[in-house]
Amino acid sequence: MKYAIETFDLKKQYKNFIAVNSINMKIPNKTIFGMLGPNGAGKTTTIKMLTCLAQPTSGTATVGGYDVKENPDEVRELLGMVPQQVSLYKDLTIKENAELCADYYGVPVDEKFDRIDELMELVDIKYAQDKTINQLSGGQKQKASLVASLVHRPDILFLDEPTIGLDPTTKRVLWNLIEELNESGHTIILCSHDMHEVDMLCDNVGIINTGNLVAYDTPQGLKDQLLKEQKEEYSENIKIALSKIYEENNKDSEDIEEDDEFSKPNGANSKWADRERDIKITKELHLKEMSFLVKNLSDKIVDEIINNPNVFSVDIINNERVTLKIESFGEGVITEVLKSVLNNGGLIESIYTQEPSLEDVFIKATAEVDENARA
Repeated sequence: MKYAIETFDLKKQYKNFIAVNSINMKIPNKTIFGMLGPNGAGKTTTIKMLTCLAQPTSGTATVGGYDVKENPDEVRELLGMVPQQVSLYKDLTIKENAELCADYYGVPVDEKFDRIDELMELVDIKYAQDKTINQLSGGQKQKASLVASLVHRPDILFLDEPTIGLDPTTKRVLWNLIEELNESGHTIILCSHDMHEVDMLCDNVGIINTGNLVAYDTPQGLKDQLLKEQKEEYSENIKIALSKIYEENNKDSEDIEEDDEFSKPNGANSKWADRERDIKITKELHLKEMSFLVKNLSDKIVDEIINNPNVFSVDIINNERVTLKIESFGEGVITEVLKSVLNNGGLIESIYTQEPSLEDVFIKATAEVDENARA
């Protein structure tokens, strides 16, 4: 089976409100898929249809090869669900909750206790097996919920904000556990607002907004696409700003490239100054940041970096940390900067470049749809 989940024009409408608008997506088997979207975007409704808790208005989906409309019982047997709010019986112990779920799914009695013990060992919660849910911390509750959700050995596991409110150490433990579950053959559907979590764990990401699937790719693919769009937008904005300057001074636009002696008109006017300011602001908004720690930093190194035409500004901190803003990370720009350090006796101990994050992708993708919805 190539795809764990596949949707076909999946739609849910409540009277005049379209909650999910004909979504088509494919989630490969045995991968971790991140489902993102702002509150009210349609994520929960989509999950309800995929888990057979809500019927599609039109279209359909297959989960584990079964149609959600025609074979809901078969679909449910394949699924495990860890909700954001732990839904275990609070006056029962971890082990008792797991036994109850095993009985509900018809796990054979001769397998039930071994499975529960194995899962408690896997998530490292066996030491607390006889504690009631009321007695557990947030991280322990999430682990208990995982045990209960996995006891029937589901192929596909839905995780809704599994690490929300947890401390960094407990988050890391759960992240490792999610990766282990995936490596053991589970398909994971992760719903989260933690962009770092999604970026780190997920093979593919889908962003839903106003009921539409507005982006779908690998995390790096989404960031690369945004970087490309930003570069194109930057180039276009500079081109427009320069064109306006020349138009206002009765210059042909081709003079920008051909006339090296082009200069401000005598008695520089305010419009010219405004346009120059616009270009500077546009550049600054699209500049990329690069920072590195250098041993043996010399004036020669700094001067060579400053004279690089792609470098917009340079800051030196404690005579070691060099932070600069450049127009692009492409076309050998970083290589030229590093050569300035290495060819002049400098040693680079660490390097950092600031590129678009998954959060940047999320904001742009959802903002564009919001604007269209208001139009």
